[in-house]
Formats: sequence, C-alpha cells, structure tokens
Amino acid sequence: MERCHKVLAEGVELAVCRSQQFKTGLLSVTLAVPLAEQTATAYALAPEVLFRGSRNYPDMERLSAAADQLYGAVIGPGVRQRGESQCVSFLCSFIDDRYALDGTALLEPATQLLGEVLLDPATQDGVFCKDYVAGEGANLADEINARVNDKRGWSIFRLTQEMCAGEAYALDKLGDAQQAVALGPQELWGHYQRLLEGARVIFYYGGSAEPERVEQAVRRSFAPLIRDRNTHLPCQVVSTPGRAVRRVEEGMDVTQGKLAMGFRTGGVTMGTPDYPALLVCNALYGGTAHSKLFRNVRERMSLCYFVSSMLDAVKGLMVVSSGVEFAQFDRAEQAILEQLEAVRRGDFDQGEHQAAVRSVVNALLSRRDSQGQMEQDCVTQLLAVGGWTAPEELAAAVERVSPQQVAHVAGQIGLDTVYRLTGKEEG
Repeated sequence: MERCHKVLAEGVELAVCRSQQFKTGLLSVTLAVPLAEQTATAYALAPEVLFRGSRNYPDMERLSAAADQLYGAVIGPGVRQRGESQCVSFLCSFIDDRYALDGTALLEPATQLLGEVLLDPATQDGVFCKDYVAGEGANLADEINARVNDKRGWSIFRLTQEMCAGEAYALDKLGDAQQAVALGPQELWGHYQRLLEGARVIFYYGGSAEPERVEQAVRRSFAPLIRDRNTHLPCQVVSTPGRAVRRVEEGMDVTQGKLAMGFRTGGVTMGTPDYPALLVCNALYGGTAHSKLFRNVRERMSLCYFVSSMLDAVKGLMVVSSGVEFAQFDRAEQAILEQLEAVRRGDFDQGEHQAAVRSVVNALLSRRDSQGQMEQDCVTQLLAVGGWTAPEELAAAVERVSPQQVAHVAGQIGLDTVYRLTGKEEG
C-alpha cells in the first residue's frame, strides 16, 4: 500500500491509501469541531438533513437514483466522537475504475456527488427544508432516547458521564433529544454554515487512483472548503483521578446488574511512547478471550456473565464492563481489581504475554482488510496525534513490548469511577 498525506490548506488535509487490494474505492470527508453542549445537537442533526437531498437531487429517491447511476455507489452520513472532538462525516463507496465497463471513471463523479450532498443542499426559502428538519429531528431524538435500551452500552455511557463530569468528553455526541425536536430550519442552517466555516477538514481516499488525481477531484468538488482555517481541537487528558474513587449507583427495571469501572491510564494515550505497551496490557488484562478477566473472573470464579476491558486511547481511559448478579457486585469489583494488581506485579507468564501480543498484532494487521476500518484509523490518528502510522508499523512496535513494559504501564492505571446499574427496590 502507498500512503500519502498532504496539507491542502491550513486545517485541511488529504490522506490517500493507494492499493489494488479492493474492488471498491472509499472517499470520505470529515469535519471535526470541539464537542460542545451548545452545538452538539445541531452538528449531529445537520448531516442527516443534508442526506435528505441536494439542489439537483432534492429528495432521497432522486439522490439514490443518482448514486445507482454510478454502479450502485453508496453514500452515508455519520457522527463520530474522537476524544473531545465531534466529527461530522460523509462516506462514499463506489466500484473501482478497474471494474467499470468501458473504462468509465467513477472517482470524479462520485466525488462530485459527495461534494454536492455536503455543500449544495436542497433548500426552502434559503434554508433547510422544514419537513426534512422536523423529520430528522424526531429521528435523532428517538435515537438519543433509545440509548437506554442497551443496558450494557447505557452503563458505559453513564460511567463516562460521571467520570468525566465537567470535561467535554462527558457530552453526548448526538446532543440532546429536546433540542433535536426544537431546532428549526433557520437555526440549523446557521449552525451548518458555522460548521463549514470553522471545522477542521480531513479527506480520505482508499483505492487504486493516483494521489494527484484524487487531489484534483477533491479540489474541484470541495473548493469552498479548501481554504485556511484555524481550528483548535483540544482534548483534556487527566493523568490520575486526583480524588477518592467516585461511586454511582442507579436503579432500573433490570434482572441483571451492570458493573462499569472507569480507569485513567496515567496519561498514556495514542500519542505517547507507552501506547504499544498499553495495547498489550489491555489485551492481557481484559481485552481478549484469553485475558485475566475472562479466564479468572468469568470462567474460574463465575462472578460475571460477561467481563471485558476497552480503551479510549485518545482520551486516556480504560473501561471495564461486566454483567453481574446484584448480590455479587462487591465480589466482582474486588476480583476485577485483583486481576489488574496481578498485571502490575508482572504476575503473568510468557505464554500469556505472547498471546496478548499476538492478539493485538493480528487485530492491527486485520484492519488492512477493511476499507472502513482503515479510514477510521487514519482519521483518528490525524486528529489525535497529527500523523498517520501504518498498521504494520504499530504492530512491529507491539511485538517489541516486554513483560516489564506491560507491568510498568499497568502500574500507571488508576481507578477513577465505579458505576452500578442495579434493579429497582421492591416496595
């Protein structure tokens, strides 16, 4: 694979991963802004309204027909959170030129269609169409309100809200349900214009086209975006809790308890030298089916229906998520902490260490088999550290991680907040 990263203007970047591996090409545009309470809802709603239609294709039926003309190209909007940044994205997947009939070039028309969806929306009285805003606002509110239906995801969401209270990270990337239904066309249009003016912009392309050709297509179809901009995207990384462990317990109509525990990684993030060791530490501790949490807390001690650890390496957080019987909360929490202490002491053998290393390496290298995952990795790295590391480079660094480094990074991980979702008291 050939990787190319170019700054098109201050705050505007183009990343190209040229490869003959896939039969499709992938083009994305990401507009990243600080996650803020005042704008989160509008920026989550805007891409859904934009996807309802453009000036030339003013409804979803005609927009879909235009994509079908490009050998069934697929366009989709999305909102992602990277650290404390909210990312509004549009992705377009289309057949690679090599597989089109009569040598038809698809990169340019696909780029043009994507640019039109983002920059030239269908309007009514100079702003967004009223029905589109109302309909998508209701859909967004439903999506926000439906979070609670996934109790495991809800417990993690509530944990991070409590753990990071006062930090932008605690905000919901989708915003607020009441705001979603209250936003009108004029107000949303103003937010949309400010998004175009102030966001940091990252273009990504994966496919067989030459970088120069991709750049020309992007410059032609997204010309209004390619100008200097000074967007600062801070991410507050709290190294250690700095206070006593916070404990939160909430009751809901559930039959299985959820225990979520939030840890600070001691300032180790994607951009620090200890990052490869943190990946191995997480895999050995709770990130795989052969981890200490799975083998001991779930299998040997039978304290959890499920238990695993996961990282947000942009923010510097580790979360342990588990499902437990209500009566086992205390024992499960103690056992989870004991397994972390074992990693800190280096209480794991060579086989465990190597299994963790191999699982991380295999996961990293397998991401090269997915256009979508490569796009996500590239955008995340550019936003978080300003550079773009190939999976095989990071995999090589992981292979050099020693058991001592794993124990060292585990020693920096500190418990911050414990969240328990329990049943409602009978009464």
